[in-house]
Amino acid sequence: MKLLVTGFDPFGGESVNPAYEAVKLLPDIIEGAQIIKLEIPTVFKKSIEVVKEAVENDQPDVVINVGQAGGRACVTVEKVAINLADAGIPDNAGDSPQDEPLEEDGPDAYFSTLPVRAMVENVKSHGLPCEISYSAGTYVCNSVMYRVLHLAARSYPNMKAGFIHVPYSSEQVANKDRPLASMPIETIAKSLEHAIEAVVKE
Repeated sequence: MKLLVTGFDPFGGESVNPAYEAVKLLPDIIEGAQIIKLEIPTVFKKSIEVVKEAVENDQPDVVINVGQAGGRACVTVEKVAINLADAGIPDNAGDSPQDEPLEEDGPDAYFSTLPVRAMVENVKSHGLPCEISYSAGTYVCNSVMYRVLHLAARSYPNMKAGFIHVPYSSEQVANKDRPLASMPIETIAKSLEHAIEAVVKE
């Protein structure tokens, strides 16, 4: 079994993105499955192209995209992505779509094809907080989740896909002007590892 796990590059003025920093710490093998790690750009149009190229080259059984959700207190596994791009801030290419569909011919939403509840329960069983989320937002995280599921539905029907949001890292909030929820990178990575275990065991 082969899993492609991606994390975004820094955005919004941050010097790091805990998503990819945590992905980098993942073992190369989890429960016998190969883990392919990839950094992708926080750019609406380019992010899916980078993932699509990796899917074509590596032919993974599963794609898990990971992104930062500043303000959330723990790792959250996304249940649904919507066909909408509505940026509160420009992406890293300066693009700021408003009320635009991601795919003109796509459905209003896609549900994750990962075992979301089992992922959350396995993380929690290892003493780490984790929740299901029912909103991936309308920024690049939702965009790549939706578009990867759209790609799977149209071209790779046996490929499963989904998204995990992670909180700020502890280092990111240390010098902010108000206290914000955060988690050490190593703890985020462990949460991701346990979530992936549930995917592989399904």
